[in-house]
Amino acid sequence: MYRLLIVDDEEIITDTLYDVFSRLMPEQLDVCKAYSGKEALAWMSRTRIDIILTDIAMPGLSGLALIEKIQELWPRCKVIFLTGHHNFEYIYQAIQLNDVRYLLKTEGYDKVTETVKEVVTELRKMSLNGIHVEQTEEEKHAYELIAQSDFFRDILYKSKMLCHNSTGLLTEFSKLNISLDPTKRVYLVLGRLDYPKGKAYTERQQMLSFVRANWNRHLSKHINNMGIVDRYGDMVWFIQPAQHNKLPHPHLVEYLEGTLEIHQEECLDKIGLTLQLTISREIEDWVVISQKYEHLRQLQQLKMSDGYPCIIKEKECNDEPKKVDLPSNQKIDILTAHLEASRIDDFFEVFTDLIKSAQNSNYDEMIGIYYTIAVVLYSHISQNGLHDRITNYEKLLKMDEHNSIKSSFQYLKQVANQIFKFKKTDDRNRATKVIDRICQYIENHLEEDLSLVRLAEIHYFNPSYLSYFFKQEQGINLSEYIDRCRIRMAKELLQNGDLKVREVSKHVGYNAAHSFTRFFKKMTGLTPKEYRENLTKSAK
Repeated sequence: MYRLLIVDDEEIITDTLYDVFSRLMPEQLDVCKAYSGKEALAWMSRTRIDIILTDIAMPGLSGLALIEKIQELWPRCKVIFLTGHHNFEYIYQAIQLNDVRYLLKTEGYDKVTETVKEVVTELRKMSLNGIHVEQTEEEKHAYELIAQSDFFRDILYKSKMLCHNSTGLLTEFSKLNISLDPTKRVYLVLGRLDYPKGKAYTERQQMLSFVRANWNRHLSKHINNMGIVDRYGDMVWFIQPAQHNKLPHPHLVEYLEGTLEIHQEECLDKIGLTLQLTISREIEDWVVISQKYEHLRQLQQLKMSDGYPCIIKEKECNDEPKKVDLPSNQKIDILTAHLEASRIDDFFEVFTDLIKSAQNSNYDEMIGIYYTIAVVLYSHISQNGLHDRITNYEKLLKMDEHNSIKSSFQYLKQVANQIFKFKKTDDRNRATKVIDRICQYIENHLEEDLSLVRLAEIHYFNPSYLSYFFKQEQGINLSEYIDRCRIRMAKELLQNGDLKVREVSKHVGYNAAHSFTRFFKKMTGLTPKEYRENLTKSAK
Protein backbone atom coordinates (compact mmCIF):
# COMPACT_ATOMS: atom_id res chain seq x y z
CA MET A 1 0.00 0.00 0.00
CA TYR A 2 1.28 3.46 -0.93
CA ARG A 3 0.65 6.65 1.05
CA LEU A 4 -0.55 9.82 -0.71
CA LEU A 5 -0.36 13.19 1.05
CA ILE A 6 -2.57 15.99 -0.36
CA VAL A 7 -1.48 19.52 0.59
CA ASP A 8 -3.33 22.74 -0.24
CA ASP A 9 -4.27 25.80 1.80
CA GLU A 10 -7.66 25.91 0.05
CA GLU A 11 -9.76 23.54 2.16
CA ILE A 12 -12.38 22.86 -0.47
CA ILE A 13 -9.71 21.62 -2.91
CA THR A 14 -7.93 19.53 -0.28
CA ASP A 15 -11.14 17.97 1.00
CA THR A 16 -12.48 17.25 -2.47
CA LEU A 17 -9.24 15.59 -3.58
CA TYR A 18 -9.15 13.64 -0.32
CA ASP A 19 -12.65 12.30 -0.93
CA VAL A 20 -11.82 11.40 -4.54
CA PHE A 21 -8.62 9.51 -3.77
CA SER A 22 -9.95 7.83 -0.61
CA ARG A 23 -12.41 5.99 -2.83
CA LEU A 24 -10.26 5.64 -5.92
CA MET A 25 -7.99 2.74 -4.84
CA PRO A 26 -8.73 1.99 -1.17
CA GLU A 27 -6.68 -1.23 -1.14
CA GLN A 28 -3.66 0.38 -2.80
CA LEU A 29 -3.68 3.98 -1.60
CA ASP A 30 -3.74 5.33 1.96
CA VAL A 31 -4.68 9.03 1.71
CA CYS A 32 -3.71 11.79 4.14
CA LYS A 33 -4.36 15.54 3.91
CA ALA A 34 -2.83 18.75 5.19
CA TYR A 35 -3.95 22.38 4.89
CA SER A 36 -0.48 23.93 5.13
CA GLY A 37 3.16 23.18 4.55
CA LYS A 38 3.73 23.06 8.31
CA GLU A 39 1.00 20.46 8.78
CA ALA A 40 2.44 18.47 5.86
CA LEU A 41 5.85 18.44 7.53
CA ALA A 42 4.23 16.98 10.64
CA TRP A 43 2.87 14.12 8.52
CA MET A 44 6.27 13.53 6.94
CA SER A 45 7.95 13.33 10.32
CA ARG A 46 5.29 10.93 11.52
CA THR A 47 5.06 8.38 8.70
CA ARG A 48 6.41 7.37 5.29
CA ILE A 49 5.06 9.38 2.35
CA ASP A 50 5.23 7.80 -1.13
CA ILE A 51 3.41 10.44 -3.19
CA ILE A 52 2.82 14.10 -2.39
CA LEU A 53 0.23 16.11 -4.31
CA THR A 54 0.82 19.71 -3.32
CA ASP A 55 0.06 23.29 -4.26
CA ILE A 56 3.12 25.41 -5.05
CA ALA A 57 2.13 28.78 -3.64
CA MET A 58 0.97 28.49 -0.02
CA PRO A 59 1.38 30.94 2.87
CA GLY A 60 4.18 30.12 5.26
CA LEU A 61 5.98 27.12 3.79
CA SER A 62 5.55 26.99 0.01
CA GLY A 63 5.26 23.81 -1.99
CA LEU A 64 8.75 24.31 -3.41
CA ALA A 65 10.26 24.65 0.08
CA LEU A 66 8.20 21.65 1.19
CA ILE A 67 9.72 19.47 -1.50
CA GLU A 68 13.23 20.27 -0.28
CA LYS A 69 12.21 18.96 3.13
CA ILE A 70 10.55 15.80 1.85
CA GLN A 71 13.55 14.93 -0.29
CA GLU A 72 15.59 14.93 2.91
CA LEU A 73 13.09 12.80 4.85
CA TRP A 74 11.71 10.50 2.11
CA PRO A 75 13.98 10.70 -0.94
CA ARG A 76 11.94 8.08 -2.87
CA CYS A 77 8.74 10.13 -2.58
CA LYS A 78 7.16 11.10 -5.90
CA VAL A 79 6.05 14.73 -6.26
CA ILE A 80 3.07 16.13 -8.16
CA PHE A 81 2.66 19.91 -8.16
CA LEU A 82 -0.94 21.02 -8.53
CA THR A 83 -1.37 24.77 -8.87
CA GLY A 84 -3.51 27.47 -10.39
CA HIS A 85 -0.47 29.64 -11.09
CA HIS A 86 0.61 30.29 -14.65
CA ASN A 87 3.50 32.45 -13.46
CA PHE A 88 6.61 31.38 -15.38
CA GLU A 89 8.81 31.71 -12.30
CA TYR A 90 6.84 29.00 -10.46
CA ILE A 91 6.84 26.72 -13.47
CA TYR A 92 10.54 27.24 -14.09
CA GLN A 93 11.47 26.44 -10.47
CA ALA A 94 9.25 23.35 -10.49
CA ILE A 95 10.67 21.84 -13.67
CA GLN A 96 14.23 22.25 -12.35
CA LEU A 97 13.48 19.59 -9.74
CA ASN A 98 14.20 15.98 -10.68
CA ASP A 99 11.35 13.50 -11.14
CA VAL A 100 8.57 16.03 -10.45
CA ARG A 101 5.26 16.31 -12.30
CA TYR A 102 3.48 19.63 -12.81
CA LEU A 103 -0.30 19.99 -13.26
CA LEU A 104 -2.56 23.02 -13.51
CA LYS A 105 -5.77 22.96 -11.47
CA THR A 106 -7.61 23.95 -14.62
CA GLU A 107 -6.78 20.55 -16.14
CA GLY A 108 -9.49 18.99 -13.95
CA TYR A 109 -9.78 16.10 -11.52
CA ASP A 110 -9.64 13.42 -14.23
CA LYS A 111 -6.14 14.51 -15.19
CA VAL A 112 -5.08 14.54 -11.54
CA THR A 113 -6.40 11.02 -10.85
CA GLU A 114 -4.83 9.75 -14.07
CA THR A 115 -1.46 11.17 -13.02
CA VAL A 116 -1.64 9.64 -9.52
CA LYS A 117 -2.51 6.25 -11.05
CA GLU A 118 0.54 6.54 -13.31
CA VAL A 119 2.75 7.27 -10.31
CA VAL A 120 1.35 4.28 -8.39
CA THR A 121 2.09 2.04 -11.38
CA GLU A 122 5.60 3.48 -11.57
CA LEU A 123 6.20 2.81 -7.86
CA ARG A 124 4.97 -0.75 -8.23
CA LYS A 125 7.31 -1.37 -11.16
CA MET A 126 10.21 0.08 -9.20
CA SER A 127 9.46 -2.31 -6.37
CA LEU A 128 9.14 -5.34 -8.65
CA ASN A 129 12.14 -4.63 -10.83
CA GLY A 130 14.39 -3.17 -8.18
CA ILE A 131 15.44 -0.36 -10.53
CA HIS A 132 15.74 2.04 -7.59
CA VAL A 133 18.68 0.01 -6.26
CA GLU A 134 21.90 0.60 -8.10
CA GLN A 135 24.22 -2.22 -7.11
CA THR A 136 27.87 -2.62 -7.97
CA GLU A 137 28.98 -5.99 -9.28
CA GLU A 138 30.61 -6.63 -5.90
CA GLU A 139 27.33 -5.91 -4.08
CA LYS A 140 25.37 -8.17 -6.42
CA HIS A 141 27.86 -10.96 -5.86
CA ALA A 142 27.69 -10.49 -2.08
CA TYR A 143 23.88 -10.60 -2.08
CA GLU A 144 23.96 -13.67 -4.30
CA LEU A 145 26.28 -15.47 -1.87
CA ILE A 146 23.98 -14.61 1.04
CA ALA A 147 20.95 -15.97 -0.83
CA GLN A 148 22.83 -19.13 -1.81
CA SER A 149 23.95 -19.72 1.78
CA ASP A 150 20.44 -19.23 3.16
CA PHE A 151 19.04 -21.64 0.58
CA PHE A 152 21.58 -24.35 1.39
CA ARG A 153 20.94 -23.95 5.11
CA ASP A 154 17.28 -24.65 4.38
CA ILE A 155 18.30 -27.75 2.43
CA LEU A 156 20.35 -28.95 5.41
CA TYR A 157 17.31 -28.94 7.64
CA LYS A 158 14.44 -29.50 5.20
CA SER A 159 15.83 -31.45 2.22
CA LYS A 160 12.90 -33.86 2.13
CA MET A 161 10.49 -30.98 1.59
CA LEU A 162 12.67 -28.76 -0.63
CA CYS A 163 14.28 -31.36 -2.89
CA HIS A 164 11.49 -33.81 -3.70
CA ASN A 165 10.55 -31.81 -6.81
CA SER A 166 13.54 -32.06 -9.17
CA THR A 167 12.11 -29.51 -11.62
CA GLY A 168 11.54 -26.94 -8.88
CA LEU A 169 15.00 -27.58 -7.47
CA LEU A 170 16.57 -27.05 -10.89
CA THR A 171 14.74 -23.72 -11.17
CA GLU A 172 15.97 -22.57 -7.75
CA PHE A 173 19.57 -23.50 -8.57
CA SER A 174 19.36 -21.59 -11.82
CA LYS A 175 17.83 -18.47 -10.25
CA LEU A 176 20.44 -18.41 -7.49
CA ASN A 177 23.28 -19.06 -9.95
CA ILE A 178 24.49 -22.11 -8.01
CA SER A 179 27.29 -24.00 -9.73
CA LEU A 180 26.26 -27.42 -8.39
CA ASP A 181 23.96 -29.71 -10.39
CA PRO A 182 20.67 -30.57 -8.62
CA THR A 183 20.17 -33.55 -10.97
CA LYS A 184 23.35 -35.20 -9.72
CA ARG A 185 24.12 -36.57 -6.29
CA VAL A 186 26.39 -34.86 -3.79
CA TYR A 187 28.97 -35.55 -1.06
CA LEU A 188 28.88 -33.84 2.31
CA VAL A 189 31.88 -32.80 4.40
CA LEU A 190 31.31 -31.41 7.90
CA GLY A 191 34.04 -29.22 9.44
CA ARG A 192 34.35 -28.31 13.11
CA LEU A 193 36.39 -25.11 13.59
CA ASP A 194 38.14 -25.12 16.96
CA TYR A 195 39.12 -21.46 17.33
CA PRO A 196 41.95 -20.50 19.70
CA LYS A 197 40.65 -19.16 22.99
CA GLY A 198 40.27 -15.43 23.42
CA LYS A 199 39.76 -14.60 19.76
CA ALA A 200 37.33 -11.75 19.08
CA TYR A 201 34.48 -12.05 16.61
CA THR A 202 36.31 -10.21 13.83
CA GLU A 203 39.38 -12.39 14.31
CA ARG A 204 37.28 -15.56 14.07
CA GLN A 205 35.68 -14.24 10.88
CA GLN A 206 39.13 -13.64 9.40
CA MET A 207 40.06 -17.23 10.25
CA LEU A 208 36.85 -18.49 8.65
CA SER A 209 37.67 -16.53 5.49
CA PHE A 210 41.10 -18.17 5.40
CA VAL A 211 39.53 -21.63 5.76
CA ARG A 212 37.19 -20.93 2.83
CA ALA A 213 39.90 -19.48 0.60
CA ASN A 214 42.42 -22.20 1.38
CA TRP A 215 39.83 -24.91 0.75
CA ASN A 216 39.10 -23.47 -2.71
CA ARG A 217 42.78 -23.08 -3.50
CA HIS A 218 43.41 -26.78 -2.93
CA LEU A 219 40.19 -28.35 -4.21
CA SER A 220 38.60 -26.18 -6.90
CA LYS A 221 40.51 -27.93 -9.70
CA HIS A 222 38.75 -31.26 -9.30
CA ILE A 223 35.46 -30.46 -7.54
CA ASN A 224 32.53 -28.10 -7.60
CA ASN A 225 31.46 -27.14 -4.11
CA MET A 226 29.35 -24.87 -1.96
CA GLY A 227 30.45 -24.16 1.60
CA ILE A 228 28.17 -22.68 4.26
CA VAL A 229 28.16 -22.13 8.02
CA ASP A 230 25.46 -24.10 9.84
CA ARG A 231 23.52 -22.98 12.92
CA TYR A 232 26.23 -24.38 15.20
CA GLY A 233 29.04 -22.41 13.59
CA ASP A 234 30.43 -25.44 11.77
CA MET A 235 31.28 -25.49 8.07
CA VAL A 236 29.34 -27.77 5.72
CA TRP A 237 30.58 -28.36 2.18
CA PHE A 238 28.38 -29.75 -0.59
CA ILE A 239 30.66 -31.41 -3.15
CA GLN A 240 30.35 -32.77 -6.68
CA PRO A 241 33.12 -33.82 -9.10
CA ALA A 242 33.88 -31.10 -11.64
CA GLN A 243 32.77 -31.89 -15.19
CA HIS A 244 36.36 -31.89 -16.42
CA ASN A 245 37.48 -34.05 -13.47
CA LYS A 246 39.46 -37.09 -14.64
CA LEU A 247 39.66 -38.74 -11.23
CA PRO A 248 37.89 -42.11 -11.08
CA HIS A 249 34.68 -41.77 -9.07
CA PRO A 250 35.61 -44.24 -6.29
CA HIS A 251 38.89 -42.37 -5.76
CA LEU A 252 37.24 -39.02 -5.03
CA VAL A 253 36.86 -39.66 -1.30
CA GLU A 254 40.50 -40.67 -1.05
CA TYR A 255 41.46 -37.59 -3.01
CA LEU A 256 39.43 -35.43 -0.63
CA GLU A 257 41.00 -37.06 2.40
CA GLY A 258 44.56 -36.63 1.17
CA THR A 259 44.07 -33.03 0.05
CA LEU A 260 42.20 -32.04 3.20
CA GLU A 261 45.10 -33.26 5.34
CA ILE A 262 47.21 -30.53 3.73
CA HIS A 263 44.40 -28.03 4.26
CA GLN A 264 44.19 -28.94 7.96
CA GLU A 265 47.95 -28.61 8.45
CA GLU A 266 48.02 -25.18 6.83
CA CYS A 267 45.09 -23.96 8.94
CA LEU A 268 46.94 -25.03 12.07
CA ASP A 269 50.36 -23.71 11.01
CA LYS A 270 49.29 -20.39 9.53
CA ILE A 271 46.39 -19.26 11.74
CA GLY A 272 46.49 -21.63 14.70
CA LEU A 273 43.06 -23.11 13.97
CA THR A 274 42.23 -26.77 14.50
CA LEU A 275 39.96 -28.07 11.75
CA GLN A 276 38.29 -31.43 12.31
CA LEU A 277 36.51 -32.96 9.32
CA THR A 278 33.87 -35.66 8.86
CA ILE A 279 33.38 -37.04 5.33
CA SER A 280 30.33 -38.88 4.02
CA ARG A 281 31.04 -42.38 2.74
CA GLU A 282 28.89 -42.25 -0.37
CA ILE A 283 27.49 -39.71 -2.75
CA GLU A 284 23.85 -39.00 -1.81
CA ASP A 285 20.61 -37.81 -3.35
CA TRP A 286 19.62 -34.24 -2.45
CA VAL A 287 16.39 -35.35 -0.83
CA VAL A 288 18.24 -37.21 2.00
CA ILE A 289 20.75 -34.45 2.74
CA SER A 290 19.13 -33.59 6.10
CA GLN A 291 19.34 -37.19 7.26
CA LYS A 292 22.96 -37.50 6.11
CA TYR A 293 23.91 -34.21 7.77
CA GLU A 294 22.41 -35.33 11.08
CA HIS A 295 24.28 -38.63 10.88
CA LEU A 296 27.60 -36.87 10.21
CA ARG A 297 27.02 -34.57 13.17
CA GLN A 298 26.41 -37.52 15.48
CA LEU A 299 29.46 -39.34 14.10
CA GLN A 300 31.55 -36.20 14.59
CA GLN A 301 30.48 -35.93 18.22
CA LEU A 302 31.32 -39.60 18.84
CA LYS A 303 34.70 -39.68 17.11
CA MET A 304 36.07 -36.18 17.42
CA SER A 305 39.43 -35.86 19.15
CA ASP A 306 40.41 -32.89 21.26
CA GLY A 307 43.47 -30.85 20.52
CA TYR A 308 44.52 -31.96 17.06
CA PRO A 309 43.06 -32.16 13.53
CA CYS A 310 41.42 -35.41 12.48
CA ILE A 311 39.48 -36.70 9.48
CA ILE A 312 36.56 -38.99 10.27
CA LYS A 313 35.30 -41.11 7.43
CA GLU A 314 31.81 -42.51 7.65
CA LYS A 315 33.03 -46.02 6.85
CA GLU A 316 34.81 -46.15 10.21
CA CYS A 317 31.48 -46.90 11.89
CA ASN A 318 30.53 -49.82 9.58
CA ASP A 319 31.32 -52.42 12.24
CA GLU A 320 29.38 -50.64 14.95
CA PRO A 321 25.83 -51.79 15.69
CA LYS A 322 23.34 -49.84 13.62
CA LYS A 323 21.44 -47.37 15.74
CA VAL A 324 18.57 -45.12 14.89
CA ASP A 325 19.26 -41.41 14.84
CA LEU A 326 17.96 -40.05 18.13
CA PRO A 327 16.27 -36.65 18.06
CA SER A 328 18.92 -33.95 17.89
CA ASN A 329 18.65 -30.53 19.49
CA GLN A 330 18.26 -29.14 16.00
CA LYS A 331 15.20 -31.30 15.27
CA ILE A 332 13.64 -30.46 18.60
CA ASP A 333 14.27 -26.76 17.99
CA ILE A 334 12.55 -27.05 14.62
CA LEU A 335 9.63 -28.97 16.13
CA THR A 336 9.23 -26.30 18.81
CA ALA A 337 9.49 -23.46 16.29
CA HIS A 338 6.80 -24.99 14.04
CA LEU A 339 4.52 -25.45 17.05
CA GLU A 340 5.01 -21.86 18.23
CA ALA A 341 4.43 -20.45 14.74
CA SER A 342 1.33 -22.65 14.11
CA ARG A 343 2.94 -24.26 11.05
CA ILE A 344 0.91 -27.46 11.30
CA ASP A 345 2.13 -29.17 8.10
CA ASP A 346 5.79 -28.54 8.87
CA PHE A 347 5.31 -29.67 12.48
CA PHE A 348 3.76 -33.00 11.51
CA GLU A 349 6.39 -33.63 8.85
CA VAL A 350 9.11 -33.55 11.52
CA PHE A 351 6.81 -35.35 13.98
CA THR A 352 6.20 -38.19 11.50
CA ASP A 353 9.92 -38.58 10.80
CA LEU A 354 10.60 -38.96 14.52
CA ILE A 355 7.81 -41.52 14.92
CA LYS A 356 9.11 -43.55 11.98
CA SER A 357 12.58 -43.59 13.47
CA ALA A 358 11.11 -44.77 16.79
CA GLN A 359 9.41 -47.71 15.07
CA ASN A 360 12.79 -49.01 13.86
CA SER A 361 14.59 -48.67 17.18
CA ASN A 362 14.88 -50.58 20.43
CA TYR A 363 12.67 -50.02 23.45
CA ASP A 364 14.97 -47.57 25.24
CA GLU A 365 15.28 -45.42 22.13
CA MET A 366 11.49 -45.44 21.66
CA ILE A 367 11.10 -44.11 25.20
CA GLY A 368 13.66 -41.40 24.52
CA ILE A 369 11.88 -40.24 21.38
CA TYR A 370 8.48 -40.34 23.09
CA TYR A 371 9.58 -38.17 26.00
CA THR A 372 11.44 -35.77 23.72
CA ILE A 373 8.22 -35.00 21.83
CA ALA A 374 6.13 -35.09 25.01
CA VAL A 375 8.29 -32.43 26.68
CA VAL A 376 7.90 -30.12 23.66
CA LEU A 377 4.11 -30.45 23.86
CA TYR A 378 4.00 -30.22 27.66
CA SER A 379 6.13 -27.06 27.68
CA HIS A 380 3.84 -25.41 25.13
CA ILE A 381 0.74 -26.32 27.15
CA SER A 382 2.29 -24.88 30.32
CA GLN A 383 3.52 -21.68 28.70
CA ASN A 384 0.16 -20.97 27.04
CA GLY A 385 -2.16 -21.98 29.88
CA LEU A 386 -3.85 -24.83 28.00
CA HIS A 387 -4.01 -27.23 30.99
CA ASP A 388 -7.80 -27.15 31.26
CA ARG A 389 -8.36 -27.55 27.53
CA ILE A 390 -6.16 -30.54 26.64
CA THR A 391 -7.68 -33.93 27.41
CA ASN A 392 -5.61 -35.88 29.98
CA TYR A 393 -2.57 -33.70 29.37
CA GLU A 394 -0.93 -35.10 32.53
CA LYS A 395 -0.45 -38.43 30.69
CA LEU A 396 2.17 -36.75 28.50
CA LEU A 397 4.87 -37.45 31.06
CA LYS A 398 3.51 -40.88 32.05
CA MET A 399 4.25 -43.20 29.16
CA ASP A 400 3.57 -46.29 31.26
CA GLU A 401 -0.12 -45.31 31.55
CA HIS A 402 -0.66 -46.01 27.85
CA ASN A 403 -1.75 -49.45 26.72
CA SER A 404 1.04 -49.81 24.18
CA ILE A 405 3.92 -48.01 22.51
CA LYS A 406 1.71 -47.49 19.47
CA SER A 407 -1.10 -45.97 21.50
CA SER A 408 1.36 -43.67 23.30
CA PHE A 409 2.51 -42.15 20.01
CA GLN A 410 -1.11 -41.88 18.82
CA TYR A 411 -1.80 -39.94 22.01
CA LEU A 412 1.04 -37.53 21.23
CA LYS A 413 -0.50 -36.89 17.83
CA GLN A 414 -3.94 -36.30 19.39
CA VAL A 415 -2.50 -33.77 21.85
CA ALA A 416 -0.62 -31.97 19.07
CA ASN A 417 -3.81 -31.76 16.99
CA GLN A 418 -5.72 -30.37 19.98
CA ILE A 419 -3.03 -27.73 20.52
CA PHE A 420 -3.20 -26.60 16.90
CA LYS A 421 -7.00 -26.55 17.03
CA PHE A 422 -7.03 -24.31 20.10
CA LYS A 423 -4.26 -22.09 18.67
CA LYS A 424 -6.34 -21.54 15.54
CA THR A 425 -9.41 -20.70 17.63
CA ASP A 426 -7.42 -18.41 19.92
CA ASP A 427 -5.79 -16.63 16.97
CA ARG A 428 -9.22 -16.04 15.46
CA ASN A 429 -10.58 -14.78 18.78
CA ARG A 430 -7.64 -12.42 19.20
CA ALA A 431 -8.14 -11.09 15.69
CA THR A 432 -11.83 -10.53 16.39
CA LYS A 433 -11.06 -8.71 19.64
CA VAL A 434 -8.52 -6.45 17.94
CA ILE A 435 -10.95 -5.53 15.16
CA ASP A 436 -13.76 -5.01 17.68
CA ARG A 437 -11.49 -2.68 19.64
CA ILE A 438 -10.64 -0.70 16.51
CA CYS A 439 -14.32 -0.46 15.53
CA GLN A 440 -15.23 0.74 19.01
CA TYR A 441 -12.49 3.36 18.89
CA ILE A 442 -13.73 4.63 15.52
CA GLU A 443 -17.32 4.94 16.74
CA ASN A 444 -16.23 6.83 19.86
CA HIS A 445 -13.82 9.21 18.11
CA LEU A 446 -15.51 10.17 14.85
CA GLU A 447 -14.58 13.81 15.36
CA GLU A 448 -10.85 12.99 15.61
CA ASP A 449 -8.10 11.89 13.24
CA LEU A 450 -9.08 8.45 11.93
CA SER A 451 -6.37 8.14 9.32
CA LEU A 452 -4.88 4.71 8.75
CA VAL A 453 -1.60 5.98 10.19
CA ARG A 454 -3.28 7.16 13.39
CA LEU A 455 -5.28 3.96 13.93
CA ALA A 456 -2.13 1.91 13.33
CA GLU A 457 -0.19 3.98 15.88
CA ILE A 458 -2.85 3.50 18.56
CA HIS A 459 -3.22 -0.24 18.03
CA TYR A 460 0.45 -1.05 17.27
CA PHE A 461 -0.05 -2.21 13.70
CA ASN A 462 1.81 -1.74 10.48
CA PRO A 463 -0.54 0.63 8.58
CA SER A 464 -0.61 -1.42 5.39
CA TYR A 465 -1.21 -4.64 7.31
CA LEU A 466 -4.00 -3.03 9.33
CA SER A 467 -5.82 -2.15 6.11
CA TYR A 468 -5.48 -5.72 4.82
CA PHE A 469 -6.33 -7.24 8.23
CA PHE A 470 -9.46 -5.13 8.64
CA LYS A 471 -10.73 -6.00 5.16
CA GLN A 472 -10.05 -9.68 5.80
CA GLU A 473 -11.97 -9.68 9.09
CA GLN A 474 -14.83 -7.28 8.28
CA GLY A 475 -15.27 -7.83 4.55
CA ILE A 476 -15.15 -4.09 3.80
CA ASN A 477 -12.39 -1.49 3.58
CA LEU A 478 -11.53 0.45 6.68
CA SER A 479 -12.40 3.75 4.98
CA GLU A 480 -15.81 2.36 4.01
CA TYR A 481 -16.47 1.35 7.61
CA ILE A 482 -15.54 4.83 8.86
CA ASP A 483 -17.88 6.40 6.29
CA ARG A 484 -20.73 4.17 7.45
CA CYS A 485 -20.15 5.17 11.07
CA ARG A 486 -20.02 8.85 10.16
CA ILE A 487 -23.18 8.78 8.10
CA ARG A 488 -25.04 6.88 10.82
CA MET A 489 -23.94 9.39 13.47
CA ALA A 490 -24.72 12.32 11.17
CA LYS A 491 -28.27 11.08 10.64
CA GLU A 492 -28.77 10.76 14.39
CA LEU A 493 -27.41 14.25 15.05
CA LEU A 494 -29.49 15.84 12.28
CA GLN A 495 -32.60 14.72 14.12
CA ASN A 496 -31.63 17.26 16.76
CA GLY A 497 -33.01 20.51 15.36
CA ASP A 498 -30.88 22.60 17.73
CA LEU A 499 -27.64 21.57 16.06
CA LYS A 500 -26.52 23.48 12.98
CA VAL A 501 -25.15 21.58 10.00
CA ARG A 502 -21.63 22.87 10.59
CA GLU A 503 -21.81 21.59 14.19
CA VAL A 504 -22.94 18.17 12.98
CA SER A 505 -20.10 18.14 10.46
CA LYS A 506 -17.50 18.72 13.20
CA HIS A 507 -18.99 15.96 15.36
CA VAL A 508 -18.38 13.46 12.57
CA GLY A 509 -14.89 14.63 11.64
CA TYR A 510 -15.46 17.26 8.94
CA ASN A 511 -14.04 20.68 9.78
CA ALA A 512 -15.46 22.21 6.61
CA ALA A 513 -19.26 22.17 6.29
CA HIS A 514 -19.09 22.11 2.48
CA SER A 515 -17.01 18.90 2.58
CA PHE A 516 -19.52 17.31 4.95
CA THR A 517 -22.41 18.34 2.68
CA ARG A 518 -20.71 16.79 -0.34
CA PHE A 519 -19.98 13.58 1.62
CA PHE A 520 -23.52 13.34 3.00
CA LYS A 521 -25.13 13.81 -0.40
CA LYS A 522 -22.86 11.22 -1.97
CA MET A 523 -23.82 8.69 0.73
CA THR A 524 -27.57 9.44 0.91
CA GLY A 525 -28.52 11.31 -2.25
CA LEU A 526 -29.64 14.28 -0.14
CA THR A 527 -27.93 17.29 1.39
CA PRO A 528 -28.03 17.49 5.22
CA LYS A 529 -30.59 20.27 4.93
CA GLU A 530 -32.81 18.22 2.62
CA TYR A 531 -32.50 15.20 4.92
CA ARG A 532 -33.54 17.27 7.96
CA GLU A 533 -36.48 18.76 6.04
CA ASN A 534 -37.69 15.27 5.13
CA LEU A 535 -37.51 14.29 8.79
CA THR A 536 -39.65 17.29 9.71
CA LYS A 537 -42.23 16.44 7.03
CA SER A 538 -42.40 12.82 8.19
CA ALA A 539 -43.00 13.91 11.79
CA LYS A 540 -46.04 15.98 10.82
